[in-house]
Amino acid sequence: MFIVRWFLGRIILLLNFIFTPKKLKRPSDEQSVIDAATQQLALYQYKACPFCVKVRRAMRRQGLNIATLDAKQDPHKSTLVDQGGQAKVPCLRIEEDGVTRWMYESSEIISYLDKRFA
Repeated sequence: MFIVRWFLGRIILLLNFIFTPKKLKRPSDEQSVIDAATQQLALYQYKACPFCVKVRRAMRRQGLNIATLDAKQDPHKSTLVDQGGQAKVPCLRIEEDGVTRWMYESSEIISYLDKRFA
């Protein structure tokens, strides 16, 4: 099973590389405001997870510079489990007004990003 997952993961990464969406171009002052807002966000993800790829593609289409953290590696893995409550990806950590929220579903994450940064 490991070999099948590994092979499928490489196919997903190759197709993502070939068909990478174009990044949204904004005026530099507007992009700097967006970049400041995205400093409060972090995406916990696996590189070859199809749902994580879906979220990363949406982030690229919107021109968002959100930190991506590999949830397979410590300390990110332990942070995800200890603070988020689940070892599930993709997971968007949102820090607003001193409160941290954890959002787990890819469609929910994309919807949140569309509403906040559109």
